[in-house]
Amino acid sequence: MIDFKIFDENGIALTAEQTGRLDKYAEMLCERNEHVNLTAITDPEGIAEKHFFDSIYPFTLFELPQGASLIDVGTGAGFPSCPLKVFRDDISLTLLDSLNKRVNFLQGISDALSLDAKCVHGRAEEFGKKPDYREQFDIATARAVANLRDLCEYCLPFVKVGGLFAALKGSSGAEELDIAKPAIKLLGGKTEKVIEYTLPSGDGRTLILIRKLTATPEKFPRNAGQMKKKPLL
Repeated sequence: MIDFKIFDENGIALTAEQTGRLDKYAEMLCERNEHVNLTAITDPEGIAEKHFFDSIYPFTLFELPQGASLIDVGTGAGFPSCPLKVFRDDISLTLLDSLNKRVNFLQGISDALSLDAKCVHGRAEEFGKKPDYREQFDIATARAVANLRDLCEYCLPFVKVGGLFAALKGSSGAEELDIAKPAIKLLGGKTEKVIEYTLPSGDGRTLILIRKLTATPEKFPRNAGQMKKKPLL
């Protein structure tokens, strides 16, 4: 059983139904993690803070529109978007990951927790060019996938003009933002807000909100090899 007092202490009210679903999530995560490498954090306190609280809290720091369509790029074990979907059931959720074993886990989570998420096996640089996905989402988000410059190239193509890319970064987020600024502009975005905060354990976090102002040029995103060979400067 997960202790959810961290939410109460930070002004986030979870219902009994929501805590029950998150408890089920933690149980399935630990069980599946014995067979598929999903996370290094499996203790109840770590799951409560680093997985659940750190997925939901950032999205209380800005206005997340009712019924927003959200894609979680490189979602891994479903963070941040699956706990967020438990908290905000109104959002329409798409989960994208390049490893089929993780996508299978995510489908199981979606079914068990009634998340009604669309679980997609694929690479961001490929799906970011597909008409059904390109510039189709109100919000794109990602956590701990790549440096912010590359992350913007992966994620901004999914965002509608007028939508947001919410990047969840560690304490070095502001430094990454300095490097990423030219790429953000080139990809059609503008930094709207940077919020630095600290988890109860003391770990630093940075929430970077990037507003999509204009359509992303068609040649982006490039593949990982091209991005590594010629970073956006």
